[in-house]
Amino acid sequence: MPVAISYFSVAEALDGADALCLVGRADQLRSDAARALLPDDVAANWDAMLDSVSPGDKGGATRTWSTGSLRQVVAAVLPSAASRNNSPGRPDAIPGLVGSAFGGGVRCGAVVIACDEDAHAYAAGIAVSRAFPHYSGKSKSKSSEGKGLKDLRVAVLGDSANLPRMSATEQGIRLAGRLVDTPPCTLNTTAFVAEAEALASELGCGIEVISGSDIPERGFGGHWGVGKASEHPPALVILKHEPEGATDTVAWVGKGIVYDTGGLSIKGKNGMPGMKADMGGAAAVIGAFSAAVKLGAPQTIYALLCLAENSVGPAATRPDDILTLYSGKTVEVNNTDAEGRLVLGDGVAYATKHLGPSTLVDLATLTGAQLMATGRKHAGVVCNDDALEARAVAAGKTCGDLVHPLPFVPEFYRGEFASKVADMKNSVKDRMNAQSSCAGQFVYNHIDSDWEGAWLHVDLAGPATTMDGRGTGYGVALLLELFGIGG
Repeated sequence: MPVAISYFSVAEALDGADALCLVGRADQLRSDAARALLPDDVAANWDAMLDSVSPGDKGGATRTWSTGSLRQVVAAVLPSAASRNNSPGRPDAIPGLVGSAFGGGVRCGAVVIACDEDAHAYAAGIAVSRAFPHYSGKSKSKSSEGKGLKDLRVAVLGDSANLPRMSATEQGIRLAGRLVDTPPCTLNTTAFVAEAEALASELGCGIEVISGSDIPERGFGGHWGVGKASEHPPALVILKHEPEGATDTVAWVGKGIVYDTGGLSIKGKNGMPGMKADMGGAAAVIGAFSAAVKLGAPQTIYALLCLAENSVGPAATRPDDILTLYSGKTVEVNNTDAEGRLVLGDGVAYATKHLGPSTLVDLATLTGAQLMATGRKHAGVVCNDDALEARAVAAGKTCGDLVHPLPFVPEFYRGEFASKVADMKNSVKDRMNAQSSCAGQFVYNHIDSDWEGAWLHVDLAGPATTMDGRGTGYGVALLLELFGIGG
């Protein structure tokens, strides 16, 4: 069973816990409020414990044992420095520190975070959710039953106001992480649709599913071109949160390629493993939508999941085929491994033509070039609006889902897709010309021409997974913070 994570006041978190992990920068861990939580035998050696830790860039920890009800106490010391492009409370260090904190038969652990500022509490609190992934496909032997951490209680020293928001966000992050981690033999497009339908039933919200033969009949040529060779049909799912009295409408569009072989432009044996994570954008959207509804978001929110499997088979789209997307624009396929932008093109066209959002955000594990441009921790964002771009950067620093802007210059990138036989190709001519911006430009090309809202493209190819391939749930907190939901 996965570790159950809950958010409590400090007193509630400690009540019945076997072990305590105190997280914070060294100065905060030396505070009177932090010391007051320690058993007497640990308090006597607390300064020496903290002095023994050199946190470096990733944080450091040390532990001791107690004779009281708290059998273990861990000092998890956060790094002291945060540069201007990082989240100031250093939530990036928390999952690793907390994930390795508890051992020796601890069943119920308490994590208490001592923040420098109250503004750091949200990012720090939800970072704990990434310490214990929800999905596990390991067999369960009798020898392991009943051992290990079962319950984790999280509290923030001096701040309990954010607990409901932290809890809803944690659930959304772990939902997204579970979906990313689930193997494609289980999470095919049909199963993803079932996940969305079950969530809609749980939340009592609206849902529309367009799938199978309805996809080509209704003009979703991108979805059909990518997914028609798969055993499980492509689908467009629209989850709908439509609260009475809402004065604003937003649309979130997620790339949901449940597995990407590359199609006929097939990936190699080293490039294909891990492509179950190519639905990280759709995972973020469904996780954020779940949290937003639970938190009573005041906006009308439409969450679009663009689902397909990019398979190889007799029906697979070929390089040189021409697809007509929902926008009505034709696309000459010159790379079947540039498939995510095709389903996203359909999704943004539908959203801007029919749903009337003032703001449109699409999220996708779209390009390997994003990692080259902004790395594994920052998503690359392309945006047509200065204010929205600045809000996204600020939201990322506040919640820990970091972003960094990439250029939005349509006149520099449209030519990369020039085709002599169609409106555009789907992959760039010059791979050295800002590939991630170009990929975002392709998606932007399919936004309805009459729509005048603000658009943000989030390429999360790097931060969607850890170095060892586990889903991070990246994007859930970013969407919530960007739109002020629950805050």
